[in-house]
Amino acid sequence: MTASRYPMAELAELPEDIRAKILEVQEKAGFVPNVFLALARRPAEWRAFFAYHDALMLKEEGSLTKGDREMIVTATSAANQCLYCVVAHGALLRIYEKKPLVADQVAVNWRKADITPRQHAMLEFAMKVCDRSHEIDEADFPPLHAHGFSDEDIWDIAAITAFFGLSNRMASFSGMQPNPEFYLMGRVPKERK
Repeated sequence: MTASRYPMAELAELPEDIRAKILEVQEKAGFVPNVFLALARRPAEWRAFFAYHDALMLKEEGSLTKGDREMIVTATSAANQCLYCVVAHGALLRIYEKKPLVADQVAVNWRKADITPRQHAMLEFAMKVCDRSHEIDEADFPPLHAHGFSDEDIWDIAAITAFFGLSNRMASFSGMQPNPEFYLMGRVPKERK
């Protein structure tokens, strides 16, 4: 693996609000995901990126679960060939779904993955937004409604797909690499303390 094309920001040199948020993530995860330091080289963009990320991914309204959200990211990031996002969000997908094999299945061929019919319909739509958003029309909505997705849920599916299209491209062009910790997360049981 090659190093990132751009230097990672130094935690000690960051504005206090960004440093505090990164330390909060480190406390929870046990490490600092590379995306936080890679994007922190431009503080205003970091703030905007993570504000929208959090609005989409930490949202409590609607019927999308955390696992659903990570599944959308994993499938569409695989279509965009983004190593960082497939590995990092695949780890979160395994954890939230409590299925150690699901992220690999979704990344390689989501159509054959061990997911629910509802999740299949969700990914069918997300992939169309990812690959052919210009072809979305009224016929794409009834299959989602039939699985209980509201129009606001459908907006969320599209917004997550679009946002991570941006993220995928930033990670790929910059050479951002996944942290080694992500590769094993959710695959093996955590040690009890």
